[in-house]
Amino acid sequence: MTYCVGLYLDEGLVMLSDTRTNAGVDHISTFCKMQVEEIAGERMIVLLSSGNLAISQAVWNRLQEGVWLDGQQHTLRDVPTMFRAAQLAGAAVRAVFDADGPALSAQNIAFDIALLLGGQIGGQPQRLFMVYAAGNFIEATADTPFLQIGEHKYGKPILDRALTSATTLADGVKLALISMDSTLRSNLTVGMPLDLLVYREGTQRVALRRRITEDDAYFRAVRDGWSNSLRDAYRAMPGPDWVPG
Repeated sequence: MTYCVGLYLDEGLVMLSDTRTNAGVDHISTFCKMQVEEIAGERMIVLLSSGNLAISQAVWNRLQEGVWLDGQQHTLRDVPTMFRAAQLAGAAVRAVFDADGPALSAQNIAFDIALLLGGQIGGQPQRLFMVYAAGNFIEATADTPFLQIGEHKYGKPILDRALTSATTLADGVKLALISMDSTLRSNLTVGMPLDLLVYREGTQRVALRRRITEDDAYFRAVRDGWSNSLRDAYRAMPGPDWVPG
């Protein structure tokens, strides 16, 4: 399993993914689930993936080599809009399903994949999409400024309570890391290290890409500070006066 989250903020995008893959309790590996297509000053597109690793890698390779869309072959380096990029990612997912779906079904293996696709092309608006296994997709908006794939339930409450589209990039990074830490503590199928990307709106280039390991000083400060703050908040709340002493 995995956990990936994308934040759609007025200032830009924050994208965060774990790196753990599981093929049983005795076979745990580390793979980067973040792929970036960047032509500095012209486009920046980032793709996060969850689900079956072989399917995710096949989809990314097809996006690199070219996928047929409306009678023409395209890659993420030449699609004209982010909407077309999302359509292309969906077409790549369907192409992999057509090629591998029957063989997977014969082995009782589910066709399991989900993608987060975010970025900006030229002077068009930045956009963030979630692509499903059927190849269809939804888009983040100012009213719903984050999307998640994988083990999302543990990290969602903090984002629901604290995140808005007006959140700064710096605070967005903090909230994404708290969301990830909550997931790491509750689900062993999500694991370190983490891959973080920050994109500033209007730049068409990656502002920050960072591999966060267990010994990262800031991440340690975030997870310790959040745990301590939760304990302090719980202790500061009054107890129920209807519980007998």
